[in-house]
Parts: sequence; structure tokens; C-alpha cells
Amino acid sequence: MTAINSIATGANNTSATSQNDHISALKFITCGSVDDGKSTLIGRLLVDSKAVLQDHLAGVQRQGETDLALLTDGLSAEREQGITIDVAYRYFATEERKFIIGDAPGHEQYTRNMVTAASSADAAVVLVDATKLDWKNPGLALLPQTRRHSLLAHLLRLHSLVFAVNKLDAVEDPALAWQHIQGALQSFAQAAGITVRAMVPVSALKGWNVVDAHAGWCGYDGPTLLQVLEALPNTPADTALAPAFPVQWVEKFSSSSDTSQGRRVFWGRVAAGSFAPGTAVQIFPSGQLATVAQVLDHARRPKDVPAGTSAGIILDREVDVSRGDWILAAPAVAAPAEDDFDTPASVPAWPASRELRTTVAWMDDEPLVAGRVYWALHGHRWVKAKVKAVVHKLNINTLAEEAATQLDPNAIGHVDLLLQEAIPAAAFSQARVLGSLILVDTASHKTAGAVLVN
Repeated sequence: MTAINSIATGANNTSATSQNDHISALKFITCGSVDDGKSTLIGRLLVDSKAVLQDHLAGVQRQGETDLALLTDGLSAEREQGITIDVAYRYFATEERKFIIGDAPGHEQYTRNMVTAASSADAAVVLVDATKLDWKNPGLALLPQTRRHSLLAHLLRLHSLVFAVNKLDAVEDPALAWQHIQGALQSFAQAAGITVRAMVPVSALKGWNVVDAHAGWCGYDGPTLLQVLEALPNTPADTALAPAFPVQWVEKFSSSSDTSQGRRVFWGRVAAGSFAPGTAVQIFPSGQLATVAQVLDHARRPKDVPAGTSAGIILDREVDVSRGDWILAAPAVAAPAEDDFDTPASVPAWPASRELRTTVAWMDDEPLVAGRVYWALHGHRWVKAKVKAVVHKLNINTLAEEAATQLDPNAIGHVDLLLQEAIPAAAFSQARVLGSLILVDTASHKTAGAVLVN
């Protein structure tokens, strides 16, 4: 397990990680199947890292015992049913790092909540309940939600995926169970093309290998789950790409007497590249050209702003820009042709298209079928999208692409979309923001699907 060894090395290199950990916290989610112990695991992380006050602990007692799951399950319906319904966020810190945890529900009908949490996370900890598996069988089958959540985390480009095998303390032969489950997870990840950062055997209830090590248990002597998390990198921003900026809000200060530049600030979060004064840009969809005169950070200080950071952009002249428009890198001029009469064509940095080949994680109760029309949100721009064809769906058990005419709730498949207007979309594998959309039902206004551009 070279990945685990590399994590162990990184966990011990505290001098290297501590240089960056004070700047950005690690955002990770816990996911997996129902009752795998996700909420209990987070409760254990909070308690053993001394992130919970005594009066808070006193409020999560049941029959004289501390119920760690209640530290995250805050909704009354969650406490009554003993399940997680909505994503609960918790914060804690160690001497090495700060963390933001999202406790995602395991029920299939709440997959949309898991997708929402994963879309903004750096890492995912997928819990596997050893007691639910045929752990004596070397060729055991994983639970569908374990596979589904792992695939979704992979599709959403989460930078790190960690498997935590829980409840091994409740089986007869923990070492044998760990060996067989670890082998099944490795086979699944290899077949799905998923890179696994680490696999750790844990007992969330007893706290073994969560924060404190339980040396030699299951024949495992690697880092604890917390040590693994402390060494994981944050998701790198798409800074090496051409600049792209979705406009979220337009601030007017027309009372200013300065006419040397535009008198509006366009606020939003940089999607790709970086913006600095002097950057040549083009407004989408109008096509107008301009130059960036000034860039403000979130505190209104003049500063070059990279991808993943909020910014305010002031152009060198007044240009018609509204919420939902994009400020993109100016087109590059193509090499001139041999014929002097031909004007060199310009090549857009982010070409716009109406037809998209996509991967869709379908989350609506009504199936996705060809011919249906939805609202699609790209950046902050709304356009109508028609489903041209459902190409195929992914069998999460065999990972095979199967012919399909529709996508049922919580299915994943390839879908061709036709948009009413062109948008500057890119492959999600290249640019996270420009390559992602959501589909919204035009009647109920419910989020219906997460779309990744292929």
C-alpha cells in the first residue's frame, strides 16, 4: 500500500504541513451506506480532539451513555429516527490543522445532499461497515451506497478519497475481515479508476485508530485516521488556465468623478486563471472587449486574485455587464494565413457551445427522459436545457455502461443536452466551475441533477 506509506510519511512531516495548514482548513465529508457509523465517527473526532465542551457532551446522553452521533444529528427528525437526513457541518482543529467536516446522509433518497456537500469538499472519508459484509469471503461484494458515494466523489474530482473500515471490533476475526474488505476495496477502486489515498481500520465507538492509535489491531500499524487527514492536501485551484470570472453582483458607484476607468465593480469568485490589472478580457455573451483596470480582493484591497478567490473587477471603460455574464480572457489571434487577403481569425479562450455531452448524477424523484426541458445553471447564468438523449447509465455494481432510455432517481449516466443559448462550458476534468451545471425542474423548482461536462 504505497498510498498509505506516503500518507504516513506526510503525517510525520509536520514542519512541511504546518506551513500551509494555518491558511486553509481541510474540508472533508463522511459518506457511505446507512448506519455505517458516520455520525459516530465525527463525534469521536470531536471528542477525542477535545473540540467538544463538557456541557455539550452532557446534552447527548442516552441511558447514561454518550451517544456520539447526536453531536452532528441536530434535526428533531434525525434524533427520532436515528438517521442523518441533511448535511451537518462541524468545525474542529488540532495543533497541525483546521478542519471543516460535512456529515453526509447515507440513505439513497438523500443522495442529492451528499452531492451538494461533496461539490465543495477537498476529501471524502467513505465508511465501510464490516458487520454488513460477508467478511469471511475473499470475494465479498461491497454495499451499493459504498460504491455509489465513492463513484460520485471520484466524478466530482475530490482530491483525496479515504476508506475507513468501521466496526471491526464487532466481528469474530478482525484481522481476516480487514484483509478481505481491504482487498475488495482495492479491486473496486482499481476497476473504477479511483485513486485511494489511504485505508484505515477503525472503531468509531471505541475510538481505535480514529484519533488515538490501537497498535497492531487487525495487523495494521499505519497512521490513524486523524493523522491521514492532517496530511491530505487541499484541492488545487485551476490557476494555470485562461482567466474566467462569472459575474455574481454588479456594484454601482456612478457618483464617482473618475472617468479614467469604468465606474462599476463586478463581484464574484474567479473560476479559472487569475486576474490582474492589464489583463485583456472579453465579455460573454456580448463579445465586447476591455482591459482590467483594477482588481479588488474580498476586503476591497487592490490585489491580483487567483482562481477560487472572491474578487471585484473594474474595467478600463464602461461595458454592459450583468449578473450571469462571464468575464473571460480575450481571444487569441490565430497565425495569419499565407493569403494576405485573409484576416487572421481569433480563437476564443473558452469556446461557447449549445450542445453538451455530459455525465449526470440524477437526483429527482421523476426519471430523466429524452425530450424533457429543465433550467440549467452555469456559473450564475440560467438557460433552458433540453435532454436530447440518454446515452447510457452506469451500473454501480459492475461499473458497466448499459443502454438506457431514462435515468432513475440516484442513477448516474451519460446524457446529451441541447441548450437554448450557448455557454462557455469546458470539460469538468479540465475546469471544475466551467465544467459543472445543475438542472432544476421548471415546475417544482427542485434541484434535479448534477451535470459534469465531458
